[in-house]
Amino acid sequence: MTAKIFIDGEHGTTGLQIRARLAERRDLDILSIPEEHRKDAAARADFLRQADIAILCLPDAAAREAISLLDGNNSTRVIDTSTAHRVNPDWAYGFAEMTEGQPERIAKARLVANPGCYPTGAISLVRPLVTAGMLPSDYPVAVNAVSGYTGGGKQLIAQMENAENPDYIAAPHFLYGLTLQHKHVPEMQVHGLLDRKPIFAPSVGRFAQGMIVQVPLYLGDLDGAPSMEDVHGALAAHYAGQDIVEVIPLEASAKLARLDPTELNGTDRMRLYVFGTPGQGQVNIVALLDNLGKGASGAAVQNMDLMLGNTRH
Repeated sequence: MTAKIFIDGEHGTTGLQIRARLAERRDLDILSIPEEHRKDAAARADFLRQADIAILCLPDAAAREAISLLDGNNSTRVIDTSTAHRVNPDWAYGFAEMTEGQPERIAKARLVANPGCYPTGAISLVRPLVTAGMLPSDYPVAVNAVSGYTGGGKQLIAQMENAENPDYIAAPHFLYGLTLQHKHVPEMQVHGLLDRKPIFAPSVGRFAQGMIVQVPLYLGDLDGAPSMEDVHGALAAHYAGQDIVEVIPLEASAKLARLDPTELNGTDRMRLYVFGTPGQGQVNIVALLDNLGKGASGAAVQNMDLMLGNTRH
């Protein structure tokens, strides 16, 4: 049976990426609202109610409005790519590799909150160490990250690419979220199983796609004072058997002189690294991903497939 999929916000950065990923799928019927009706609430409601799965690629307020437009219609299942519902316990969190049983939770859910790109990297590094009893939940976690500018959507893309834009950004790299109140912090804390709010320092580079997320740790401050090998082992055990999230062997990581944030562009995969010098007492655990792949559109398609009973495409 062909599943009906409606992408509400298909002309945005994430929506366009999802549409491209689904273009060749013959098992799906993609519902597309005429451009002149994109802001017509009644037309949107009709398309939302027709769909087996609606994928919301909208700002937070518009995503909440889309849920209200369903008006009690429980037959349409929803994947929301905004931040509106990511810490709502009534929504399944759409990071399938996060913990045992998460793919089944997503598969059974009517409401799925697609993770943010930065939190996908941070949670992938932090949560396995908390659940392994290695990283105390009250550890003062700091998350440093750089993303391609497409993560900021059409507005930031225009600021970075159009020199005629009055808000043109000429900088090769810039730090933002300077008040330490970034909207992704609650998501990192809740799904990272952290008691303390992490310090999050995001930045943007002059490259379109790609992302590096870093969490530096003092080994002596972790429970049991684990070694670098222990940290790597905990991550490797957590993601054993996964084909989307890969933990790079310590030997391979030690041979790297630099890490390119664009290396996984165009893929839906994520690589995790443990960097440091054995015996030094410090490690830097790092996630590498495409902010539009596993960090957004790729994760949404993965969640859609789980909800449809598909594991891989």
